[in-house]
Amino acid sequence: MKTEKKRRLEAAGWRETTVRELLNLSTADVEYIEMKLVLSRRLRDARKRRRLTQIRAAALLNTSQSRLARMEAGDPSVSLDLLVRGLLALGVSSRDLLKAA
Repeated sequence: MKTEKKRRLEAAGWRETTVRELLNLSTADVEYIEMKLVLSRRLRDARKRRRLTQIRAAALLNTSQSRLARMEAGDPSVSLDLLVRGLLALGVSSRDLLKAA
């Protein structure tokens, strides 16, 4: 942000903050979110390493392509359980999962 604009906003009562402060997230909340994002990226990487489309990978996971897309995007509606089961179904070892976490 440009210095002049920042100065005007601060003069009007606005202040710069972090997402953590804005949402009042605890350290555990932040770590949980980061873990979900790491697992989501691993899921996408595992699918791409196997050269699978989202449609083919979704069939392996017994889910829809749109659900798999949400899993890979780190959608809040996706549980850690679903991400872990998806990774295991795509051949990621439990040892690699523990390293990711």
